[in-house]
Amino acid sequence: MEVTHDQPGGFTQRCLPTPYDSILQPAQWRPLQEQHEARVDALTAGHRARAGVGHPHPVEDFLFTYYSLRPAQLRRWHPGFGVGLADALDRSDWRFHRVVDDRRKVVAVDLPAFRQARASQLSFTTSLLGRTAAAPGQFGCFGLHEWAMVYEQGGDQRRHQQWPLRLGQDGTDEVVRDHQIRCTHYDAFRFFTPPARPLNLLQPDLASRVDLEQPGCLHASMDIYKWAYKLIPIVPSDLLIAAFELAKSIRAFDMRASPYDLAELGYQPVRIETPAGKAEYVAAQRGFAQAAQMLRRRLLAMLDALPADSSAVEIGRSAT
Repeated sequence: MEVTHDQPGGFTQRCLPTPYDSILQPAQWRPLQEQHEARVDALTAGHRARAGVGHPHPVEDFLFTYYSLRPAQLRRWHPGFGVGLADALDRSDWRFHRVVDDRRKVVAVDLPAFRQARASQLSFTTSLLGRTAAAPGQFGCFGLHEWAMVYEQGGDQRRHQQWPLRLGQDGTDEVVRDHQIRCTHYDAFRFFTPPARPLNLLQPDLASRVDLEQPGCLHASMDIYKWAYKLIPIVPSDLLIAAFELAKSIRAFDMRASPYDLAELGYQPVRIETPAGKAEYVAAQRGFAQAAQMLRRRLLAMLDALPADSSAVEIGRSAT
């Protein structure tokens, strides 16, 4: 059964049951696989159609350029660690999978192999997500990172050259100068223009990432998707796709609050240079942060549940 929850920030999270230390029969897991494939096909249809004819999109392309997981990889369904799939020998040669029951042709995640290959990723992700979840949320940035990325920049240097700046270059630069830039996210800060970097309250770098990441940051919330797909196949696909949906919703809002005029694409601006726009931004930011914390804690709980001695795990109880 699929349970749907309406989340703050305007997206829907669907939580499919994820039995651990269990075996799913084909009649159980194949419908889940088909549902996931259909869901991903719907979510990526626009991007795939545009990519086929070479039409860029300033909002949705980000989900497949900044993030490296391809639609076909997102479409591949995984039940996550601790769930065996009966009659699934076609998965036996997938990376980090192994046959755990020859008689019933059960295939499951090979956690020892995954740990050996991805030990540093597991450690870093657990530390980063845990520190972020515990940090106080900050809600006074107003999305000015996108403005700092075009500050005092020529039109031929902008990432989205075909789309005009809503206030023009001079008006955009004035907004940046009139505000205190307080970006905490390294992967956003590193795209600031050289003149904008000294204007930021902080100077984030890779070394300070774990210390500075905080749950109010839209980019930190989007990045839950990245940390989830870097842990495929131990992460169940229902968690991965929920993180993707959240990232997709946040990206759209982030660009609505950006200096670009994207009204032609249906993205009405959040005018963060005005008091009303600031209030609108903070309200949505809080909603996204709440939704992201739920996913962040779920991912952390999954990581915490991984057995220290994975060789001792037995997969054998049939799901009911």
